Amino acid sequence: MSGIRRPVLKPVDKDRFELVENYSYQVLNIPKGYQTNGADIPRIFWSIFPPNSPEYLSAVVVHDFLCDRARKKEDFRQADKILYKMMIALEVSKWKCRVFYLACRAYHKIRYWGLR
Repeated sequence: MSGIRRPVLKPVDKDRFELVENYSYQVLNIPKGYQTNGADIPRIFWSIFPPNSPEYLSAVVVHDFLCDRARKKEDFRQADKILYKMMIALEVSKWKCRVFYLACRAYHKIRYWGLR
């Protein structure tokens, strides 16, 4: 197994979850109380990619936190790479890792087109 600790979350709204305790991954520390909605996956794909699947939720929490702090395109690119690496380490199937990575890259390129 990967050795990546799973985050402890509690629901706070129909699609929001909050960290119950501090969560860390490598040198990154995410404070207790941080909220995430899980993976932003269109509802039509939820049967294949549930937004809060324990299979990849650790990676999603880290990715969301990094994206919330991102200020430039390179920050988003780095967040997407970390998501991919964490999903591989969590032993998520490689095709799912690739789909998540490519979807995030496409979204960030479109959404933050003018950002430096």
